[in-house]
Amino acid sequence: MKFSVWPNPSRPPSEVLDLARTADDDGWYCLWYADHYMPNTGDETFVPGDVHEAWSVLPAVAAVTSRIRLGPLVAPTSVHHPALLANRAATIDRVSGGRFTLGLGAGWQINEHAAYGIDLEAAGTRVGRFEESIQIVRSLLDDDRTTFHGEFYDVTDAPCDPKPHQDVLPIVVGTGSPRMLKITARHAQQWNTWGAPDLAGTVRTKFLAACDEVGTDPASMHTSVQALIVMSDDDATIDTARGGPMGDRTIAGSDDHILEQLGRYADQGFDEVIVPDFTLGASHQARIDAYRRFQADIASQL
Repeated sequence: MKFSVWPNPSRPPSEVLDLARTADDDGWYCLWYADHYMPNTGDETFVPGDVHEAWSVLPAVAAVTSRIRLGPLVAPTSVHHPALLANRAATIDRVSGGRFTLGLGAGWQINEHAAYGIDLEAAGTRVGRFEESIQIVRSLLDDDRTTFHGEFYDVTDAPCDPKPHQDVLPIVVGTGSPRMLKITARHAQQWNTWGAPDLAGTVRTKFLAACDEVGTDPASMHTSVQALIVMSDDDATIDTARGGPMGDRTIAGSDDHILEQLGRYADQGFDEVIVPDFTLGASHQARIDAYRRFQADIASQL
């Protein structure tokens, strides 16, 4: 089982880079970073708050590390043209010496689309756009030239040079919907989902069915899952975390309880657990200390 870090994009870049160096030194697998432009509210409303831009932060992470992998979790194809995605990914892969994973999704955050005048299309249309985009990105990363004529994109004899450092730069898709899962199984190298083991296991069953439907061996795909981690022996703290709006995406309790839940991920077949820093402390040092305690007291037991 591999373990990765995920800093909130509101953190100052200096803190993100310090976490990156710490994770690199301490043996974590990957640093993931959300690709958004403003805090999510669930609708078109706006609330103030810092959100640092992923494609600016990730090259800096690559420059201050030497071992850890890195990537966006995930870049919305509703916002980014596939040519930009492929060329950015190839360049950062070169900068990092082959440590980049390209995370893709169809897009979902309502307020950033509304604020910037980016059309958040109906779900079916958005997934159709995503299906074309992932094929174009894969071809740009792999092939000498790319030609693709679809409903949403026209690409003719297009280059992406230089190619990535990796022979196959992996694409991970974060999704749980049936159609998106089939697209993932057909075109991606990795799959990601949110959820504590009960929720993640349910979605994984759908992922396995999608792999079977399109003829992909699920063992050939790296799979990852993230959940909020609350390390506590306090009953009130645990009850609040489990009963909150993110309760089905939260693992809260003693070290032994968290270890048991992580073991369920392993039993389900997940390869990687991503630990967001959102619940790990109010200060940068508290979050660093929590990551180190999680690694020493919990992750090391798996």
